[in-house]
Amino acid sequence: MRLPVIEQYIDELIEKSTLDVPVWNIEKAKQGLKAGWNYIDGCMILALLETYNTTGEQKYLDFADAFIDHRVKEDGSIDGYSVEEYNIDNVNAGKTLFQLYDITGKEKYRKAIDLIYSQVITQPRTEDGNFWHKKIYPGQVWLDGLYMGQPFYMEYETKFNDKKNYADIFNQFANVVKFLRDEETGLYYHGYDSTKEIFWCDKETGRSKNFWLRALGWYSMGLLDTLSKTEPTGYEKEYEQLKATFLDLIDSLLKFQHESGMWYQCPALGHREPNYLETSGSSILAFCILRGVRLGFLPESYREYGIKAFNGVCEKYLKTENGELHLGGICLVAGLGPANNLRRDGSFEYYMSEPIVNDDAKGVGPFLLAYTEMRRMDQ
Repeated sequence: MRLPVIEQYIDELIEKSTLDVPVWNIEKAKQGLKAGWNYIDGCMILALLETYNTTGEQKYLDFADAFIDHRVKEDGSIDGYSVEEYNIDNVNAGKTLFQLYDITGKEKYRKAIDLIYSQVITQPRTEDGNFWHKKIYPGQVWLDGLYMGQPFYMEYETKFNDKKNYADIFNQFANVVKFLRDEETGLYYHGYDSTKEIFWCDKETGRSKNFWLRALGWYSMGLLDTLSKTEPTGYEKEYEQLKATFLDLIDSLLKFQHESGMWYQCPALGHREPNYLETSGSSILAFCILRGVRLGFLPESYREYGIKAFNGVCEKYLKTENGELHLGGICLVAGLGPANNLRRDGSFEYYMSEPIVNDDAKGVGPFLLAYTEMRRMDQ
């Protein structure tokens, strides 16, 4: 895949988007709603900032800054965001604020960082100390949440709080290994309920039933991004353990990499119909492997697996239709419960039932991040 084609695709998406209605937020579009403050747009804006970092093209920074500026008020409050919702997903978009504050110096971005941090430090927790995924999911920890919240938490502690809560962050990752890792495969279940009461969980372990690719991807990126935001002096042992956890996860996932370079929606069940090769999780893993190698967290020999994954996504799902590029094969959404949604039971059949879409940011954002790593290699 010629890399300039990817930048053409990015430009097409930006041109079709407004600050209130970005074309990559398919969930909001289906509901007929404007985008507010959410992890989906956060994924895309983070990817655009990284594209700016890699290419030096001002247009990517300009759009990212305009998009976030549109939502953050002068007092640091954020349209569409509420601390009291205690939704760890909503922390994700806050990661954009650190770089935008550094570049622009807008004081309202610094205030918004503090506002989101106030959610992090008051987020409800399990007895073992892990953040609930959301207020509406009491006692539950999902792999996704480790990506949504912990890198922001670590960056804040490193830059603004003298590492005072480093131990808390490392402990939350250690608990995920303890409660969600499967000894046989080395993979992690999508979520667990510490109360062991919700309908979808095993009543002995509290775990959900299956491994879901995008959750594994988010978790791998949560590990990688947290490592990259850590200043390990004084926490060398914990830092090395987190590095070992990341390497173990990638090693475990590589056992399930398809010959195309991609991974299946339910990666351990590739033989079952109608399982399919899925774009978002495969793109996340392409990025994590390529950046993990570049930053020294993975051996150089792993680079080929990341390249293969990126090329596999391009070959299978990046297509031209009516003169426009589209990225397909993206699972729109998947979750567990809540108690009044029995369909979301964590079964294989459930994961197969969710819509597969084109051009959603949950796939496009990670794909662009992987692209930036490919471009860095070319440079």
